[in-house]
Amino acid sequence: MGLLILTWNEIDGITKLWPKLPKQHFNEIIAIDPGSTDGTVEYYKKHKIPYTIQKKRGRAEAFRIAFKKTKCDYLLVYSPDGNEDYKDFTKFISEAKKGYDMVIGSRFMKGGRNEEDDAMLPLRKWANLAFTFLANALFNRSGTYVTDTINGYRMISSEMFKKLNPDTEGYAIEYQLSIRALKNRYSIKEIPTKEYERIGDKSKASSIPTGIRFVKLLISEIVHR
Repeated sequence: MGLLILTWNEIDGITKLWPKLPKQHFNEIIAIDPGSTDGTVEYYKKHKIPYTIQKKRGRAEAFRIAFKKTKCDYLLVYSPDGNEDYKDFTKFISEAKKGYDMVIGSRFMKGGRNEEDDAMLPLRKWANLAFTFLANALFNRSGTYVTDTINGYRMISSEMFKKLNPDTEGYAIEYQLSIRALKNRYSIKEIPTKEYERIGDKSKASSIPTGIRFVKLLISEIVHR
């Protein structure tokens, strides 16, 4: 079992969270960073955290680098920005050990919480639910509805990742993995997870460009279904 840490100028988050992470549960820890300028890379060096500087930016590229490097059967993808609850690590590992190809932290199933749950106009939440509905309606061949196809907090089988060969870019990587896993009847397990306030910054995923990329991805996956 491996832990994949994704950062981009997350010095506040990594400083606060790294000492608290239950690292003993992992055989391997991989950090991928596109060249942070706020001290994140220096923190990795100081604390002897194995890291790779990616030459080509983008979340999807970071995934591809990590799964090419890892020797583990699974990688748990974690962003140390305070949004994802590290106390869920053992839950992910427990489900992965049962043989599921992918374990997704769901913000929308019973017991989960989305960061916009208390907002008057939770636009990003609505968009997430809409894209999730379309993924299930168009591609789900297993019969079990997946409630959160977009969330980045997930554990992924290395074998499945390589076979699905995700080729999208940016923040669409998780959505493509979910769609292709549904298409090919890979086993998916969801666990409820709660989103908390981010440390030091807002989400780096711009809503409109990311939404446009999701639409293009949907069309592409329909064409090649």
